[in-house]
Amino acid sequence: MSARRLRLGMVGGGEGAFIGAVHRIAARLDDRYDLVAGAFSSNPEVATRSGDALHVAADRCYTRWEVMAEREAARDDGIDVVAIVTPNHLHVPVARAFLAKGIHVICDKPLGLNLAEGHILAEDVARSGCHFVLTHNYSALPMVREAQRRVAAGELGEIRSIEVTYLQGWLNERAELGDNKQARWRADPLRAGAGAAGDIGTHAWQLAAFVTGMSPEAVRGELLTRVAGRQLDDEVFAEMRYASGARGRLWASQVATGHENDLRLHIVGTRASLTFCQQQPNQLTLLPHDAPAFTVTRNGHGMSAAVAQQCRTPAGHPEGYLEGFAQIYREAADLIQGKPMPLLPGIVDGIAGMQFIARLRESSAQGGSWVTWA
Repeated sequence: MSARRLRLGMVGGGEGAFIGAVHRIAARLDDRYDLVAGAFSSNPEVATRSGDALHVAADRCYTRWEVMAEREAARDDGIDVVAIVTPNHLHVPVARAFLAKGIHVICDKPLGLNLAEGHILAEDVARSGCHFVLTHNYSALPMVREAQRRVAAGELGEIRSIEVTYLQGWLNERAELGDNKQARWRADPLRAGAGAAGDIGTHAWQLAAFVTGMSPEAVRGELLTRVAGRQLDDEVFAEMRYASGARGRLWASQVATGHENDLRLHIVGTRASLTFCQQQPNQLTLLPHDAPAFTVTRNGHGMSAAVAQQCRTPAGHPEGYLEGFAQIYREAADLIQGKPMPLLPGIVDGIAGMQFIARLRESSAQGGSWVTWA
């Protein structure tokens, strides 16, 4: 495939949606995509208004994603890739429909509702020959990539401990009972599958696994529902045990009063430690054993040349959340057009996220006992 702009379709993300706009901004940022089709809503009026607002031709605004997959695959100018920005219960069925038509997929996380359907999707991905990309955007931030490079290079020595926390407070009350569209579907077991474990726990899980390159041999934890009447978990505590002897802890909460989007990673090794905080995404702090602590800044002195190529602005000009998504979209375009992108999250990351939820549920049901990862 030539290096032309890719034709992008979108399922979900219509009027009133949050994450759809984030994906569209990300796709535009590096001028690699044209949004040409969409099933933005099953409501015909909303679908039409959304298409008009996004300058998508009326004959390519669909109310059913099954029809969209069929018709776009039949067009000479049909979409190359689809972005799935729906609630979780539709991720797998929508992805399978487009993969079956030979259309690449960029999907919001988590992978789906459960591990079983994740394995089914993995088989479809392999059979289709298409690419499947999962938008774990935090792992695409330059300072996270810098952390991953330094760990892989052995700068921290042998990893002893991993701690990752993701704290939000926006569901500290039952926002799902009001007109908050995002809260309503995230609190619905049929549409979300899991609560905090899926929505932000999988982000924390993938961040720690991405930077360290490590998977545990066993996990244990608790899924808690702190707000009375809520059907899904809103707080998660987990511990990880690794074959190397390393230990890990994960805490994800949507009821951490006063916290906004507080994702933090701390890794301790025999030679050095590192700390990253998503709310200061342009900084990475290193703490060596026998030298003063120091901070590496995005595109600043001390940052590796390979990671600096990802940066879009000079040092001191902040980049963050949207640029992380944009990096996923940039690398997805490169991947689709034939360039290997080894750090791009995909079906393997999605399966691991579903496995994390499944093992936590198993452990929590057994009172927090250790369960094997495999």
